[in-house]
Amino acid sequence: MNVNESLKNALFTKEFTHNPYPVYEKLRQSDPIMNLQFPDGRHGWLISSYAEAVEALKDGRFSKDVTKAMGAEQTSVFSTNMLFSDPPDHKRLRGLVQKGFTPQRIADMRSHIQEIADNLLDAVSSKDTMNLIDEYAFKLPIIVISEILGVPAEDQDKFRVWSNSIIGASNQEMNEQVVQHMNEFIDYLKDWFAKVRELPGDDMISQLVIAENQGDRLSEQELYGVVTLMIIAGHETTVNLIGNGVLALLEHPEQRKLLQEQPERIHGAIEEMLRYNGPVEFSTSRWAAEDLEFHGVHMKKGDLVVIALNSANRDSAQFEDPDLFDITREKSQHLAFGKGIHLCLGAPLARLEGEIAINTLLRRFPDFELQGNIDELEWRPGMIVRGVKEIPISLRS
Repeated sequence: MNVNESLKNALFTKEFTHNPYPVYEKLRQSDPIMNLQFPDGRHGWLISSYAEAVEALKDGRFSKDVTKAMGAEQTSVFSTNMLFSDPPDHKRLRGLVQKGFTPQRIADMRSHIQEIADNLLDAVSSKDTMNLIDEYAFKLPIIVISEILGVPAEDQDKFRVWSNSIIGASNQEMNEQVVQHMNEFIDYLKDWFAKVRELPGDDMISQLVIAENQGDRLSEQELYGVVTLMIIAGHETTVNLIGNGVLALLEHPEQRKLLQEQPERIHGAIEEMLRYNGPVEFSTSRWAAEDLEFHGVHMKKGDLVVIALNSANRDSAQFEDPDLFDITREKSQHLAFGKGIHLCLGAPLARLEGEIAINTLLRRFPDFELQGNIDELEWRPGMIVRGVKEIPISLRS
């Protein structure tokens, strides 16, 4: 078996999910643009080096519109949004949403996000232990994005179930339960939009529905897609930024001590957490819009192209000592939020939530420790998010 075949066999295994970085290093050295079969059966290209990743993320020859590559029958009610569209549709859809994520609007949310973080930690203050994911890392961002969108508080837990199922569906895990959850989500959105049309509020969903009513700015399909993207991207990224960030601090006690002593370093710490073990493993799919050559590799029209974001963020050609977790590292051009026109719109919000969540945890429970062995934590399967299912911690030493 040659080196490339060995690497292909190592990809997407349980061992790889637990720690993909040794495989990534070999990939970058031997085949940074690898042709392979993905877990869902599709054939395509995996780009693992930084320079090529940046280029691919910005290259207009790679389309995000699945209908151009695979036909309209491949779309779902969840895929008609700015993440899976090309210009000019991309600009129109992004423009409808970005009003809710202006720098000033995000900055104005700081005190409220701090209040949410404190309330969540107040709720566990009398306990000796906490599941960091379920009781903190998940709850904080789902409360924030739900308030932005207008999701009732009593429905927030449902959105976690539905979000996980939609992510599962993107990994071709279309079992009966996933289909049921997706149908429940569609029914919920239909009822929600109907109520909003009759009595709109000042939340983002109301603004999107009103825009739809005022013209052909949003089709029903686009409305489903945009809302789904906001719910999933609006909390999944932050859940795993907080979880992976706390794990990095647990693995590197000297860095944790430094951050506790100098909490003003949180901005750089968040950037390093995003680079070191980012919450998004791979980019969402792109397809070659034409026959093309990319760094000496011949790609055919319709070929699938996926960028290994976390591999690019450990590329020694771009980052000095890339496997070293260092919160004092100078600001790096990591790719955790992508690059180009599809750069994550919610990145400033995710950063702010991560900063507040982690610094507040360190301040409120300075002696928290992981219960059990870090190597025994179970990582979530799939090709989109990178994060563990649970992080049990003791709140006091």
